[in-house]
Amino acid sequence: MVKRKARRLRIIQITSLGGAEREGERKATMMPRVAMSWRNGLIMRIPWRTRALNTLNDDVHSSRPIIVSPPLVSLDIPDDWTPSPPSSHFDFPINCSHEQTAAVIDGKSIADDIRSRIGSEVRRMKESIGMVPGLGVIMVGQRKDSETYVRNKMMACEEVGIKSNVAHLPEHCTKDQLLKALSKFDVDPSVHGILVQLPLPQHLDERKIMDVLSPEKDVDGFHPINMGNLAMRGREPMFIPCTPKGCIELLLRSGVEIVGKKAAVIGRSNIVGLPASLLLQRHHATVSIVHAFTKNPEHITCEADIVVTAAGVPNLVRGNWLKPGAVVIDVGTNPVVDPSCERGYRLIGDVCYEEAVRVVSAITPVPGGVGPMTIAMLLSNTLDSAKRAYAFT
Repeated sequence: MVKRKARRLRIIQITSLGGAEREGERKATMMPRVAMSWRNGLIMRIPWRTRALNTLNDDVHSSRPIIVSPPLVSLDIPDDWTPSPPSSHFDFPINCSHEQTAAVIDGKSIADDIRSRIGSEVRRMKESIGMVPGLGVIMVGQRKDSETYVRNKMMACEEVGIKSNVAHLPEHCTKDQLLKALSKFDVDPSVHGILVQLPLPQHLDERKIMDVLSPEKDVDGFHPINMGNLAMRGREPMFIPCTPKGCIELLLRSGVEIVGKKAAVIGRSNIVGLPASLLLQRHHATVSIVHAFTKNPEHITCEADIVVTAAGVPNLVRGNWLKPGAVVIDVGTNPVVDPSCERGYRLIGDVCYEEAVRVVSAITPVPGGVGPMTIAMLLSNTLDSAKRAYAFT
């Protein structure tokens, strides 16, 4: 035992490069997972010998980069979801019911109450200082879905007394034309919120457009400054993205406790998934993010007390993905062909509703859940911006 210990001490005291190589070879067989690297999404084993050589290399002018981690943008690849295959056999979780047990979270009713209160506040502002909030919307092209969204937002503004103005730009407008419209709203003191309707045509860089938008009028909450302040404790963003803000409002108004609970967010888009996860953390939930590259996602979601899903895949989340008694906020709005409907299609969520209502304690319907709340939060953000501009309390 004493001899073996002494031998170990002599090995540790090796100072020559050759000794380090020999010692590295010995440790490579004993500890093959000592050094690890993340490359192309895979965990790669780096032999200890290679690690020792890299550490002891005296060539400080080597062409090898100092930091091997790639730029984060180079890691950004689209999430390509594989929907759960429909099956006549459904493995129910333990203690689930074969009848609907879930309470339906009525987003439309909650949104109507919020819009009514916003309308009262706008009237009070007008009576007190003679001013009303203003919203400027930039619409590029003639996408039918975008036109519908913009029309609904304009109707909601009119209903509560917010002044709205839409700048319609052609499909093939240039970046400079769009920026000119953006600048016009930005310098207009009667416009307190600016919304660029997404998605933009492919030839326009959404990221660069959003960077130019003034954070003080970014009522969608997508500007990097607002997103950064959302992520950092002790900071307050000027605006919280509308859909995630609506999700939290639904939870709070439904009496759902968030503090200390496990939450799973399915999807990681900049519009919903990412800010929703940040917002849940700010409310002291323990958050897991599930995306298209997550292995066995159902193992994560079935442990969550709160599930927020925004993957954009119909019926992705089956009943056996969910914990009995969990609360589900379904952001997905997916059109599926249905000849029996007047428009030839109907909207369904990311969650298989018929299965989920027999497992969870509460769930938002699609439509009538998160959708109405998104517009209500847009109106709320615009009102807040006008109050700041006019120092109105």
